[in-house]
Amino acid sequence: MLQLALVVVVLSVLIFGWLRMLPGGPVSALLGDRGTAESRAELTEALGLNDPIFVQYFAFLGRAITGDFGTSTGVSPGKPAMELFLERFPATIELSIAAILIALIGAIPLGYLAARRRGGWLDNAGVVGSMIGISIPIFFLAFLLKYFLSIKLGWLPTGGRQSPDIDATRVTGFFVLDGLLTREWDAAWDALKHLLLPALALASIPFAVIFRITRASVLDVMDEDYVRTARSKGLTRRIIRDRHILRNAMLPVVTTVGLQTGALLSGAVLTETVFSWQGVGQALAIGFERKDFPVLQVVIIAAAMAYVLVNLLVDLSYAVIDPRIRTAQKVS
Repeated sequence: MLQLALVVVVLSVLIFGWLRMLPGGPVSALLGDRGTAESRAELTEALGLNDPIFVQYFAFLGRAITGDFGTSTGVSPGKPAMELFLERFPATIELSIAAILIALIGAIPLGYLAARRRGGWLDNAGVVGSMIGISIPIFFLAFLLKYFLSIKLGWLPTGGRQSPDIDATRVTGFFVLDGLLTREWDAAWDALKHLLLPALALASIPFAVIFRITRASVLDVMDEDYVRTARSKGLTRRIIRDRHILRNAMLPVVTTVGLQTGALLSGAVLTETVFSWQGVGQALAIGFERKDFPVLQVVIIAAAMAYVLVNLLVDLSYAVIDPRIRTAQKVS
């Protein structure tokens, strides 16, 4: 919790300084070349830029705490930046959850099987595949998937979150969940088809990383004395796998999952851009292109907070996975 507070404070200082290091300062960034001397003077006074730097920082911090980051100037002109972020954040969460689920469902079982069959064809294929998954750029993979599965084969939509002709009821902002909650099965199915392709592209790197970490961790645990003791006792393979191997191998895997999830929640800029996914990543890309600094501020701060919160949950999960950590906490 202390780290979370420290990260937010440091990030606010960095963003505050970044805005003032822009060419011409925030006024020129907001007005561009069209600003007159009068409009620049008025905006400078309105933003409080004539005040001492510490007064400006605490004013900026106070507005940020209340969610007042200003009004969007490029992504959605005239709309409050926080409102725009709240509208788009569910799309990024939906995409990130789908991607990490695909990675987990495939990577952990395959990593375990590859470790159990070390040196076999499955192990070698998994290692080669994970290297390809890590090295291939996401935007290139996204274009390949889009070309073959959407354009050539026509199995999945090319982009967007839902077909324009679907009259769906919005409840949570998660399109698949909304369709299930309202029992609009056609809307849920259509949203799921739109979700699958970008989720596959986004899952490539987490899948490869989690596979390699799972494989390496299982290999380490399989050589431990307690595993050999369990085998000598005649315990079944399932008990040895669930209680002694996988559970003890999960700590580094959970850490990796937390880091990957935090990175996904921070905004899948390339994936959302390629598939026209109306999420935070797309807003970030448009914000940089159009110099929409109010949107950039809220997205960067929120992404950092999401990253730290996910890793806080990972730390707390250690005590659930490994009883030795709970014992150590009680002793301390």
